[in-house]
Amino acid sequence: MRLIISWILNSIALWVVAYFLPGFHYRDWVAIAIAAAVLGLLNAIVRPILYVLTLPITILTLGLFLIVLNALMLKLTAALVPGFEIDGWWWAIFGAVFLSAVSMVTNQFKPSEEEKR
Repeated sequence: MRLIISWILNSIALWVVAYFLPGFHYRDWVAIAIAAAVLGLLNAIVRPILYVLTLPITILTLGLFLIVLNALMLKLTAALVPGFEIDGWWWAIFGAVFLSAVSMVTNQFKPSEEEKR
């Protein structure tokens, strides 16, 4: 149940980003829901590998390269999901920052581990 709630909240967060940023385009709610699922899978599988590989540049940039890494995950999602598009890298970077902020708000509605028991 927690996974479904997390997926719904991430879909809402991605929709908010696509609604406010003109560089994000989606066909319908199904595309947003699939994009949220794909983004979650990419963040769970691919992002940790890229994080380790780019650790030196992340340290040199004092963590700012993580924004680029998040933008890369968004661009990969857009490449994999038909009906979800991002116009360019700058929109992906703006979207990564904005999605982080929106996700901080939506994560407040996720059930905690104590509520699960």
